[in-house]
Amino acid sequence: MNLYALDFAALEALFAAWGVAPIHAQTVWKWLYRQTPLDFTSLPDTLPRHLQVRLAAETTLSLPDVVASQVSADGMTRKDLLQLADGQRVEVVIMRYRHRHSACISTQVGCACDCRFCATGQMGFVRHLTAAEIVAQVIHAQRTLRAGGQSLTNFVLMGMGEPLLNYEHTLDALRRLCDPRGMGFVERRITLSTVGIVPGILRLAEEPLRISLAVSLHTATDALRDTLMPINRRYPLDELCRALRTYTAITQRRVMLEWVLIDGVNATREQAEALVAHFADIPVHVNLIQLNPTPEYAGQPASPEAVEAFIAVLEHAGIPHTMRQRRGAPIAAACGQLRRRFPEN
Repeated sequence: MNLYALDFAALEALFAAWGVAPIHAQTVWKWLYRQTPLDFTSLPDTLPRHLQVRLAAETTLSLPDVVASQVSADGMTRKDLLQLADGQRVEVVIMRYRHRHSACISTQVGCACDCRFCATGQMGFVRHLTAAEIVAQVIHAQRTLRAGGQSLTNFVLMGMGEPLLNYEHTLDALRRLCDPRGMGFVERRITLSTVGIVPGILRLAEEPLRISLAVSLHTATDALRDTLMPINRRYPLDELCRALRTYTAITQRRVMLEWVLIDGVNATREQAEALVAHFADIPVHVNLIQLNPTPEYAGQPASPEAVEAFIAVLEHAGIPHTMRQRRGAPIAAACGQLRRRFPEN
C-alpha cells in the first residue's frame, strides 16, 4: 500500500484497522509531507516500534518513475517525464529563481480543450489524474529541490490538462498539500490556471482554500477566441466575465489574466482595447507571455513594436501587467509546450 495514495482519513482508518492510536496517524502524516522521506529509516522515534516495523513491511512511499529528464543550459529549469502506474506519462517542470523555487504541475494526461497554440491541447485528452498522482508531482519536486539544499516555495497548476475539468481530484490534492498537519503549503503561493471553465470558477469561489486564480484569456473578442480556444463557444467572454466578477467579489482576490502574444493575431491594439473594455471593472493583473513554439502551430512571437503598443493601451487604462520571464523554451518546458516529448522518445 502506497502511503502517498492515502488522504488523512484513509490513513486514520488504516491505523484503526491495525489497532493503532489515532495520534500516530498525525505523526506519520507530518513525517510524510514535511520530510518527504525516501524510505522508512527516518520514521519518528515517537512511533511504537511495532508500528515502524509494520509500516516498513506493508506500505511503500512510491512516486511515479522518472523516465527522462532535461535541464536548461543555465541549470535553472528542469523538466521531468514521469511514468504513472498504468504506463501513462506526464511532465512536471521545476524552476529555480533567485528568491523562490517553483514547480509546474499537471492535472490530466493530455487535455480536451484544444487550444490551438498549446502542445498539450494538440495531443488530445487521455484521462484525469487522481489526487494522489497530483500530490506525487509536488512531492517529487520537493524531493528534487531538497537534494540540492533548496525547497519548494510555489507551485502552479499550469502543466498538462485543465484543472477545473478535473475539479474533485484537483481540490482533494490541494487540501492534502495545504493541510497544516502535514506540508501546510501556503495557499497564496499556489496558482490554478484555467481556460475559463465557468462552473469550476464559481465553485472555486466558494472553497475555503484561497489559492490564486489565473485565466488563460489570450483574446478578448469572441470571434477570435472561438478560433484559438474552442472552449469559448461553451463559455463566451460575457459569461466568463460575470463569473470573474462573482469570484473576485466573494474572494476579494485579484485574478491573473494570461495572454500569449502572437504576432498579427492577438498582439494588436484592437485586442488590447477589447481587453480593457471587458475587464476594466474587474480586479485583474495581465501576465503577458511571448508565444513559445509548438509543432502544430505556425504562429510567431509578437514583435517588440507590437508588444510596446499593446502595453501602452493597458497602461493608459491603468490595468496592471507584467511580462513573464521566459523559462525552459529550448527544452520545450515553457508555457504551452508540455507534450511528453523528449529527445529519446
